[in-house]
Amino acid sequence: MSQPEKSVPFHCRCNADATVPGGVLHWRRSSAPLCDNAPKTTFPMRFSGHLLLGAVGLVLAAHLAWPQAPFAPRNSSSVPLVLTGGTVVDVTKWGGSAKDLPDAVVIVRDGRITEVGSRMAVSIPKGARVIDCAGKFLIPGLIDGFAGMNSQGQANAFLYMGVTTVVAVSDIRRGVVDFSASPSPHLYLMDSIGSTDNWSLLAKRPEWALKLRENGHPAELSPEDTLRELADTSRLGTRALWLGHNITAANAQWIMARARQMGMATYGEFVATPYNVGVEAGVDVLVHMGRYELGVIPDELQRPLVENPEGLAATTAYDYTERVTPTDPHLRDYAHFLSTHHAALMPTFSVYSAQLPEHSNLWKEPAATLLDPARVYEPVNRETGEMDYSLAPWTRHLPAMGQRYLEEGLRKKADQSILRLWHINETLFSAYPHYLAASGAPVQGSLPGISMHTELELLVRLGLSPREALAAATNNYSLQFNWNELGQIAPGRRADILVVDGDPTQNIWNVRRISGIIMDGNVINRDALLNLKK
Repeated sequence: MSQPEKSVPFHCRCNADATVPGGVLHWRRSSAPLCDNAPKTTFPMRFSGHLLLGAVGLVLAAHLAWPQAPFAPRNSSSVPLVLTGGTVVDVTKWGGSAKDLPDAVVIVRDGRITEVGSRMAVSIPKGARVIDCAGKFLIPGLIDGFAGMNSQGQANAFLYMGVTTVVAVSDIRRGVVDFSASPSPHLYLMDSIGSTDNWSLLAKRPEWALKLRENGHPAELSPEDTLRELADTSRLGTRALWLGHNITAANAQWIMARARQMGMATYGEFVATPYNVGVEAGVDVLVHMGRYELGVIPDELQRPLVENPEGLAATTAYDYTERVTPTDPHLRDYAHFLSTHHAALMPTFSVYSAQLPEHSNLWKEPAATLLDPARVYEPVNRETGEMDYSLAPWTRHLPAMGQRYLEEGLRKKADQSILRLWHINETLFSAYPHYLAASGAPVQGSLPGISMHTELELLVRLGLSPREALAAATNNYSLQFNWNELGQIAPGRRADILVVDGDPTQNIWNVRRISGIIMDGNVINRDALLNLKK
């Protein structure tokens, strides 16, 4: 589906106690260090003044075994699950509201949240399974809005890191989504639209195999075929549509209008379509830093992209965007334009994080043990956490010192290129558009699950408050896409809930301090997710 993102020029472990019908459970605290890999950033960030509360959970009777499967057995639907004593974090209004609910009672039945309120207002049903969350914070399960998931290991890594929903992408870099993975986060399917695409969800269907074959160069489909494609991919359960590089303005406009009628979200990764046209037509989200900056190019650079969205004209346009200064009035006008329209930004900073200052080595995370580097496109070096740069074959004859010099030159040039894009995004942020969080994994060093936390931390580094960043990975999807089944801890929402040990509104790092995961009303044994049979 998605073509490669624009390259640079060279381019706390924890366990849930066993469920006890009618009894009280306690989330056990981890004995492992929580912040061994915490980024030592010099960017402003507010840290929580709260101390860790509570004590180690009581040891259950010896005859009660720890659950060995990632999901604890679900009790009869007549037995509700109740979370008591935690603070429900408010992520409404794009993170602009702060009406947290302390000492809350959350009741879950049949995988849905049925009641949320104070201990004084909500009665605990008799016979319920009760989990004591005193001193902890309850947040919705995280949503990764653009990622691949090509193996069981990646599915486990998402869940281990608290990602309970993934907008799943199949493409040349991320591979084919593994729909057989179990356990798995909720998968919301994304498909390309209006163009030939070997990776489309429909590409292997007999009636579409020839029609969607790229033959070395993507081409637009006719309006009649695109309308039929919309109907067929909708029947597969597709929730989001990707409008790619070669979709021209007229087609983009009517596709988005039709998608809106059908209730499908639209992702714009435009090249042939001018960004102002796509935004004014109502695209839901612009995806990838390094792409949506094309909105600042002048008309004389945009016009050739209709015929040449992948060739020399595109290279010229991207070079122009990288050299735009953060104070350029055209960039500030574009930022204001974005902030006054419906489109949200989905920067997928994680794809570039290894080239930004003060990054950590994601391979040192516990969840990384689940991941096969062969299933990650252009992974960073596992020992150093740095991008490796391939030299031309002729350099093999140079002394080792000479090769290192050339490698460092490539690295420095690449890092400077990404840093320029980061500064451009700081200017875009200054107009305060809306954001959706996504990792783009597993590409260029980004890793499933792990990089969602990198994304949250980079959004805070950009300037969002921790609460706003958390909203970008939860309830903003409800607001932007009308996906009202997820994103909040509220009656009627799906019971995807994280229990964390620190206040995430004071320090976004606390989102990592997961002491309990509930998905579809099921308590997940988090440690068991690391025990993947390979």
